[in-house]
Amino acid sequence: MKALRLIQTLANHSSKTPKNSNLNPTFLSRYFASQPLQETPASESEETHITDTNGFGFDSSHYELPNVTLGLGLDEAITPVSNAESTWDEKYRWKVNKTIFGEEHEKLVKEKKEKLVKEKKKKKSKKERMMEQEEKRHRAAILSKALLEAAVAPTDEDEDDLEAVKMEDQLSLSVGIIGAPNAGKSALTNFMVGTKVAAVSRKTNTTTHEVLGVMTKGKTQICFFDTPGLIMRTNGLPKSDIRVRVESALSSVDLYDTLLVIFDVHRHLIRPDKRVVGLIKQMGSEVNPKQKRILCMNKVDLVEKKKDLLKVADQFKDLPGYEKYFMISGLKGSGVKDLVQYLMEQAVKRPWDEDPLIMTQDVMKNISLEVVREKFLDHIHQEIPYDVEHRLIDWKELRDGSIRIEQHFITDKPSQRKIIVGKNGSKIGRIGVEANEELRSIFKRNVHLILLVRLK
Repeated sequence: MKALRLIQTLANHSSKTPKNSNLNPTFLSRYFASQPLQETPASESEETHITDTNGFGFDSSHYELPNVTLGLGLDEAITPVSNAESTWDEKYRWKVNKTIFGEEHEKLVKEKKEKLVKEKKKKKSKKERMMEQEEKRHRAAILSKALLEAAVAPTDEDEDDLEAVKMEDQLSLSVGIIGAPNAGKSALTNFMVGTKVAAVSRKTNTTTHEVLGVMTKGKTQICFFDTPGLIMRTNGLPKSDIRVRVESALSSVDLYDTLLVIFDVHRHLIRPDKRVVGLIKQMGSEVNPKQKRILCMNKVDLVEKKKDLLKVADQFKDLPGYEKYFMISGLKGSGVKDLVQYLMEQAVKRPWDEDPLIMTQDVMKNISLEVVREKFLDHIHQEIPYDVEHRLIDWKELRDGSIRIEQHFITDKPSQRKIIVGKNGSKIGRIGVEANEELRSIFKRNVHLILLVRLK
């Protein structure tokens, strides 16, 4: 009887316990809550949940980022891939077999057809089956050896990298890229360099300072300098709010070996801007014996009638300062190959300024700022991105090879901080996740990104 009463008591007690909810509050706080962070960088041994009374931000350690192969070795976590059906075309298989096995393959094809005919008439003997299996093993061994040799064999690019370029053989060129805001300067720089070095956004004045991008091919190294957009008044004077930035860009024009003057040809055809036309004519009015100047008509992919491009070319063909004209698309890459080839031909004998094999810490810091700023501009609109100060506070390379990056957004208005953080930290969290994923893909290593939004 005591045992029965004990069982009844336990049953009644379990029936009163509430059912578990499908929504885990810990899960929700992990993905949507904005965690307070310290103003000063925390040590590696400290807990990830840190507190601060003056700001709210994003910490990548609170978010589950997708596991991707970063190219660091076999120990790297790899995202599991579902077993997909093979999309191998039998025509390609036949071509590969013919290339590797030659006449032997044609004989085997004929024999296989003959065997198929015979198989319909009689069953295979045990000896024939063993011979077929042995032939399959032999062909598999030959194919594996050919694939291994092809994988190990150095490509043309690898051969160039293996051969050390002597200092006396090195060629170098510095190229300055100037133009009006949203002309596509940063997109063109990123395309020619081959990686993200400058923020790209639809908003004007995305580039706030000179950004360096380096391209090295063979013996030639080209340093591209992406400059802030030149906003001019109709009378040719800079606007007062960005006077210092524009004057700095104009003062550095003569420092480059080659100057690319770039403008949006699509916008020029729809609504010509006197300020842009004035800048083009000003740069091409006089020949500079110490510098070659090139006029680039960008965003040709947006122009429907290609005949209109010839009209624009005729408009500026009489300017003596430009040695060459290029019609390009910095985003899609149309015409960029010819531009790069021309620039490589202009390189002079001079030692390289940058190491082509090592990405310096200063370059990495600048890239981290540009990537975060790009995501910031994508999600925060109107005048806020231009009023907020963006700083790199801390940079540490940890023992496990990862990088700890802490950046702050500083504003003097509580209302702006609230907008940047978003509801339950959703806005700053989205900026941080997207920036962290892109930085991991660029640096080829794990990145611990911390973003803090605080008041002055």
